[in-house]
Amino acid sequence: MKKKMIVVKGAVVAVGGQGGAEYISLTDIARYKNPDEPKDIIKNWMRTKSTIEFLGLWGKLHNPGFKGVEFDTFMYRLADE
Repeated sequence: MKKKMIVVKGAVVAVGGQGGAEYISLTDIARYKNPDEPKDIIKNWMRTKSTIEFLGLWGKLHNPGFKGVEFDTFMYRLADE
């Protein structure tokens, strides 16, 4: 699928696709909040428990090879920290 662009609140965000599903660029969204260091926004987002829980649920729903038992072990380890 050819990459397309959308504009959200004045920010240009790339939309890519694979297997009939579309995905948006998190880096482009983070660039809206911090144009110089979008990686800092993503790093902070990836540290939150709710993000990790979301990624686990997304994996269970959309990834046939998702290893739920291994992910649960990872989640419990995070909860202990």
